[in-house]
Amino acid sequence: MARNKSRVVGIDHISIRVSDYEKSKAFYAKLFAFLGFELSDDYGTTIGWTNGRTRYWIAPAEGCKTHRIGDVGFHHYAFELRNRKDVDALQVFLEKERVRIVDPAAEYYDDYYAVFFLDPDGLKLEGMKYGEQLKRRRRKSLKNKK
Repeated sequence: MARNKSRVVGIDHISIRVSDYEKSKAFYAKLFAFLGFELSDDYGTTIGWTNGRTRYWIAPAEGCKTHRIGDVGFHHYAFELRNRKDVDALQVFLEKERVRIVDPAAEYYDDYYAVFFLDPDGLKLEGMKYGEQLKRRRRKSLKNKK
């Protein structure tokens, strides 16, 4: 079997279309400031933020202006956070901003802690941390072996 010569090394960016550009721009500006993103570029009708590793872009929708979870296409986008405390802090921020939380901060799978919320168009977003407890157990196990 031939070996692939190209390798994906990460997700560079995601670009979404929004129904109300100004409303979404304000929403994402606050969210990304909280998450440590900075403005990347603003072209008037397209704007993007970056954290140095990935970029998130929005632009006005040209066609259908509604989204429903479960339709073909985008289901949700997950932001990996540093730790569970950051997930909890995100939920507090979302509550303060009156963002619709669809699934509050909790353990959704073994060692998978997350909060799920919606942007102004109902696009589902997630702040999550996976593997934090496993890392703690490994460190403790290594410490006990010494």
